[in-house]
Amino acid sequence: QVRFVESGGGLVQPGGSLRLSCTASGSLFDIYAVYWYRQAPGMQRELVAKITNGGSTTYADSVKGRFAISRDNVKSIVYLQMNNLKPDDTAVYYCNADRRDYSDYEQYLEDHDYWGQGTQVTVSS
Repeated sequence: QVRFVESGGGLVQPGGSLRLSCTASGSLFDIYAVYWYRQAPGMQRELVAKITNGGSTTYADSVKGRFAISRDNVKSIVYLQMNNLKPDDTAVYYCNADRRDYSDYEQYLEDHDYWGQGTQVTVSS
């Protein structure tokens, strides 16, 4: 089973950029769809972006045009490039994976109990 470690978070000013990394351990990484979620204080966890094993991508409306998800199957890493960051992007960011390509992202949360520690992103002046 694949496990992930998130990294790359930090404090950035509005309008700035960060690149998050989701590094996988385990085999057969290239067959997994990978999901980035985030959770702000007092809020439900929400999908940010998804990349399928074929490279198709999906984004939350709130990040379209600003965030880009990509994967390097050789290195077993999925990246989340975040540009033009806003204070509303402040959250803990988590990655997760499944062999299935979910389109119901709330169902995904119900079906997955294991999550890593995430990486904190704080956007503030």
